[in-house]
Amino acid sequence: MIGNAYDEIRPAMNLRDLRYLLAVTEHEHFGRAAKASGVSQPTLSVQIRKLEDQLGVILFERSSKQAAPTAACLQIIDHAREAVAATEALLASAQSLRDPLAGRFRLGIIPTLAPYLLPLIFAPLREALPALEPEPWEDQTDALLERLRSHQLDAALLATEVDGPDLVSRALFDEPFLAALPPDHPLAARAMVAEADLSQDILVLSDGHCLRDQAMEACGQTTALGGALRASSLPTLMNMVAAGYGTTLIPGLAAGAAQDAGLTLRPLEGKPGRTIRIAWRAHFPRRIAVEAIGDVIAERLSSFARGAAAGAV
Repeated sequence: MIGNAYDEIRPAMNLRDLRYLLAVTEHEHFGRAAKASGVSQPTLSVQIRKLEDQLGVILFERSSKQAAPTAACLQIIDHAREAVAATEALLASAQSLRDPLAGRFRLGIIPTLAPYLLPLIFAPLREALPALEPEPWEDQTDALLERLRSHQLDAALLATEVDGPDLVSRALFDEPFLAALPPDHPLAARAMVAEADLSQDILVLSDGHCLRDQAMEACGQTTALGGALRASSLPTLMNMVAAGYGTTLIPGLAAGAAQDAGLTLRPLEGKPGRTIRIAWRAHFPRRIAVEAIGDVIAERLSSFARGAAAGAV
């Protein structure tokens, strides 16, 4: 009788509704959260109302433009994240026991790599791992690491090493940087360009992109000297350079896109570059899938890596 009474006053939590709670908290908007969750806004709103009734607290301060988390929401949201993460880990463990190379695999990838690498690897991945269902998620490094640690991603393709004992990574291939110049730039007449010569008018991506820091480090700069202009994407940066606003460094896989944009490319004397890595959680139960994906990417890019080492991209 005590158990029955306890069940009546404390209904079982619905994991789906906890995911909706996390989505609204992240987007602070019911419409955007519904879209990200793959449901209609009325459906999501009704389930959040039911969750509020179950918990006995108001979770969001609603307006036509925003759904701001209340103090109660902020106090319980970590518990919701832990519950969802634990369930995801349970499901992943069960999946790995059945077939770690089958099913959905959420793969993060940085924006300066995604449009150039993904077209090269998806066909080989389908051929080598036909039962695997890769789902790419493009975002900046810090956001990918946060999603990886919160179990929203299974692995991530990065251009930096990871910190902390909870994550591990494996190098896949080296990607050189190239000088990208307007065709009429004085440096375009050279067969090879010194990084220091780019520093006077180099343009970089906006804050948050690891390529920004890598480009400035390669040119020996602590601040960008290209004026107030900043680009939020590599294609925008290349178009700015093509229009004569300055110079920049681009990763080797973007060479084709840079030439299509009308840029002149030259190798750099110091041969700077970056190492592309795949990162995952140290205790991720589907490590076999991570390693298999890494093997396919490394093999697909092996000829590119050899050409980069020889100075030809």
